[in-house]
Amino acid sequence: MSVNELFKALSDENRRKMLDLLRNGELTVGEIADHFEMSKPGISQHLSILKHAELVYTQKKGQYVYYSLNTTVFQDVMKWLIQFNQEKG
Repeated sequence: MSVNELFKALSDENRRKMLDLLRNGELTVGEIADHFEMSKPGISQHLSILKHAELVYTQKKGQYVYYSLNTTVFQDVMKWLIQFNQEKG
């Protein structure tokens, strides 16, 4: 994962809303889609970008794929931001 991919993934409001939904636990594409006026293929495309940026994990359970947050990436970003701020201050 590159920093550019990470910030590209976070630049879209819909993807940020998806990440916010996943804060409460894992969800399927259908469960995520219930919160948007967007097609399931559109939701899947956004989730693919989040997965490519390593912001979410996927786990197949039966016929469903569940998405969950990769909190490690968020911790790394926060460390980077804190260090960046300290170096500038």
